[in-house]
Amino acid sequence: MTRSSSGDDRRYVLTLGCPDTTGIVARISTFLAEVGGSIVEAAYHADQDSGWFFTRQAVRASSIPFGIEELQEKFAAVAESIGPDTEWTISDTGRRKRVVLLVSKEGHCLHDLLGRVAAGEMEAEVCAVIGNHRDLEQVARRHGIEFHYVSFPKDPAERGPAFEQVRKIVDAHDPHAVVLARFMQVLPPELCEHWAGRAVNIHHSFLPSFVGARPYHQAFTRGVKLIGATCHYVTAELDAGPIIEQDVIRVSHNDAVTDMVRQGRDVEKLVLARGLRWHLEDRVLVHGRRTVVFN
Repeated sequence: MTRSSSGDDRRYVLTLGCPDTTGIVARISTFLAEVGGSIVEAAYHADQDSGWFFTRQAVRASSIPFGIEELQEKFAAVAESIGPDTEWTISDTGRRKRVVLLVSKEGHCLHDLLGRVAAGEMEAEVCAVIGNHRDLEQVARRHGIEFHYVSFPKDPAERGPAFEQVRKIVDAHDPHAVVLARFMQVLPPELCEHWAGRAVNIHHSFLPSFVGARPYHQAFTRGVKLIGATCHYVTAELDAGPIIEQDVIRVSHNDAVTDMVRQGRDVEKLVLARGLRWHLEDRVLVHGRRTVVFN
């Protein structure tokens, strides 16, 4: 599916990460100039601790006299010349990215994301919503989106077939993002690996504090004055994947757990929306357990 925006709004987005050395920017700039690319956005970061270089550049698609496949083919030689460890992508903003949402019972994140997509505030195609409860089925269907119910046994040791069913549904859409929008199930390691770099979670805590379940209750017990939310990539280590976005809100001794949950939901919605948007716009580059976010 293509965007309805004008041709001048369409961009080819190049992201690249590699061991830092001299001449990287010059090689990329020279290549883009040689193919006629008009750069409309460019960001760079050299991480001194890891010795890794990162860049994101956007060029006006109409300035390139050929399609993205040829652009990718030509740039592959440049990436190879930079070094064998170079990681890069080139994407087309004219091709709307596909998203599958996983949910349980709480609907605030689902309502928020579907509302943003419907209002044209987030360029994405939500292909399906998968739930381990039926509570949010009508929410998805009111937006004209397929809802798939997958029953999960109470015993975690017996959930393998359910996760396999979820995997088949998700993979049928080949999504750019698999969003755990308060999906209260822990993905098995093989799924974390299978969807590595695509599975995005919202955790209702300012990680690394209060991992796991009931973080607001943990925070209340500790008497914290700030609560927050974290959007991160899913890895096999629970709530420890590379962080995309975080935010906080102040609470006081007057707030009960229910107050903290209510206020926390507002933060969760904003943090997930920002994190997913930046992921879909290729603004997040991952290296090890850390991210560089060109927002």
